[in-house]
Amino acid sequence: MDETTPPREPQRSRAVLSNEDFKLLQEAVLFYLKAHEDDPISSKYSNLYHRLGSAVRR
Repeated sequence: MDETTPPREPQRSRAVLSNEDFKLLQEAVLFYLKAHEDDPISSKYSNLYHRLGSAVRR
């Protein structure tokens, strides 16, 4: 770039995951939750499940 060339605008970022991807991930997490209900870490997966659901609704 020289003094006569105007600076370029940064390109707009693109989404990495589609809504369909979020739905698939949510379904996979739900499958895990059902299979591991008694696991102490399942509460973290439950939170993830709900966050994925809210991301799909955006």
